[in-house]
Amino acid sequence: MPSPSQRSDKLDIRITPEAKRVLQEAARERQTTISQFVIDSALTTAHEVLAERTRIGLSAEQWQAFISALDAPPQRHPRMERLLKEPTILD
Repeated sequence: MPSPSQRSDKLDIRITPEAKRVLQEAARERQTTISQFVIDSALTTAHEVLAERTRIGLSAEQWQAFISALDAPPQRHPRMERLLKEPTILD
């Protein structure tokens, strides 16, 4: 984590007194400041959210269906073949 002197941006949020109390209690439990607790928690969640864009979780059954689809021979699509043979506006 950057030291306080390396931090240059500030984020202001408004929360209920109850939410603040819970965050303070959790921060004390982790023996850190409320600011550091909120930053760490928010960054952990942010990394999880962003990872969802790049990882796909499949069950064993779904994985097998996916692999089977990849291994299957290609299928002919006459309409697609015709479309690809037609001249385009760029020709």
